[in-house]
Amino acid sequence: MSVIYLLLSLSILVAVIFFVAFIFAVKNGQYDDSYTPSVRMLFEDELVKEKPKTLKKSKTN
Repeated sequence: MSVIYLLLSLSILVAVIFFVAFIFAVKNGQYDDSYTPSVRMLFEDELVKEKPKTLKKSKTN
């Protein structure tokens, strides 16, 4: 029976730690940007353009 009390108290402690971390993240503005995720899918990804490879012609004598 004492194991149940130990596990219950540990789980409550872990839940309180996660709740405090969540409140800390909200207070620091971690979840403030609500506009960008809704329009991110509307913009196309920028394509990376590769520079054309230039072939050096060797002079043959």
